Amino acid sequence: MKSDIHPDYHTIKVVMTDGSEYTTRSTYGSEGDTLNLDIDPRTHPAWTGGQQTLLDRGGRLSKFKKRYEGFGL
Repeated sequence: MKSDIHPDYHTIKVVMTDGSEYTTRSTYGSEGDTLNLDIDPRTHPAWTGGQQTLLDRGGRLSKFKKRYEGFGL
């Protein structure tokens, strides 16, 4: 294995949007830095599977539905 090609792996503090915090190891910043999250994985729909709505822009969704309407599983 080559030496001096890997990033520095150290301990940082992660602060969630609700104020809770935890310590983890990362290559972010330097030893003892704080990472403030803008999106909380406990409440954001991308991680919780929240409701999403599909927007039909330019008829693409309608065209897809029409093409595959007879395809039943």
